Amino acid sequence: MATQIVMDHTGDTRHHFDAKDLKALAEAERRFKALTGNGFTAATRQESGDVSLARSFDPNAEETVFYPRLVGG
Repeated sequence: MATQIVMDHTGDTRHHFDAKDLKALAEAERRFKALTGNGFTAATRQESGDVSLARSFDPNAEETVFYPRLVGG
């Protein structure tokens, strides 16, 4: 079961989906595009534990974290 974790000012929201379920996979890809299109950064955790920036939806990623753009001043 893959997970998309969305971080925001309220904490985090987790969306679990089965990558073998085409409807769930399409919803996960839609969520990825919507969040990154709204300025969120996506990162995936590799099997080794390393984290890498995700610029496109990876249906094989077990965990994707989305975090909002930081604004400083």
